[in-house]
Amino acid sequence: MNPIKTTPKDFFLHLGATIALYISAVALINLLFSIINYCFPDALAGYFSAGSIAWPISMLIVLIPILYVLEWLIKKEIKIIPEKNDIWIQKWRIYLTLFLTGAVIAGDLIALINTYLNGEISIRFVYKFFVILIVLAVIFTYYILEKIGKASKTKTTLSYVGIILALIAIISGFLVVGSPSKQRNLRFDSQRVNDLQNIQYQIVNYWQQKGKLPATLASTSDPISGFIIPSDPENKTAYEYSIKDITKFEICATFSLPYEDMQGKGSSYPIDMSYPPYGIDGTWKHDAGRYCFERVIDPEKYPKLKQ
Repeated sequence: MNPIKTTPKDFFLHLGATIALYISAVALINLLFSIINYCFPDALAGYFSAGSIAWPISMLIVLIPILYVLEWLIKKEIKIIPEKNDIWIQKWRIYLTLFLTGAVIAGDLIALINTYLNGEISIRFVYKFFVILIVLAVIFTYYILEKIGKASKTKTTLSYVGIILALIAIISGFLVVGSPSKQRNLRFDSQRVNDLQNIQYQIVNYWQQKGKLPATLASTSDPISGFIIPSDPENKTAYEYSIKDITKFEICATFSLPYEDMQGKGSSYPIDMSYPPYGIDGTWKHDAGRYCFERVIDPEKYPKLKQ
């Protein structure tokens, strides 16, 4: 009896399922890692960015349904023609997945032992170790059963476990970064702070050039340098500016969220200071709603420039 041939349909079904599986696994692990980083801050870990959670969530929302639909189509084909369970791409896919997941699990165990022996183990590392172990163990066990080639309740249970893990990760990710509308407000507030920083710079530059504060913000516009007074990015209203004293001025904007909402959990793992750009000293902290920043120019720090 001649072995059944692999059709183009078989090839692309298996190839698509393999790509969707691998990318989904990586996205799931990265998403869970970012959530762990957020919940357990580390001063040496750098800064938190919403993109580290938004991208994996986006990939999982698209790829998980694709993966399960492709798997269903493959099983449907095998049910109709049982011999397709022995086609070369099916075998290669199973053995490649078993090899990769087994190798990563082994490497993960080695890394855990090495880290422990060097006295560097931390709760973050332990959680990340278990994330990799659980995700890959589910995949490894599923494909071991797939290799046997028999339907089982365990295989069905593992399929549901995969969906549950992805849902838990996605929901947790949304709880960390907030809703899309909150992210939009974060970006608007970030741009407002950027605009106020630029306006402040131009006011100080005007002071150094003229020896006095500008009467209006329009006085700081400079077509040669390319500076144009910015307006609120959301509603296009003008930012407020007023002179309080010879060296004191105030600039105001209306913010969507308070400063605290812009920060990650724990000062050792905040949102990147360039997003939004609050400054290391917190000089751009604000409440929600209309908020004014009072600034005093020190003539010794910012002396009038010689003409």
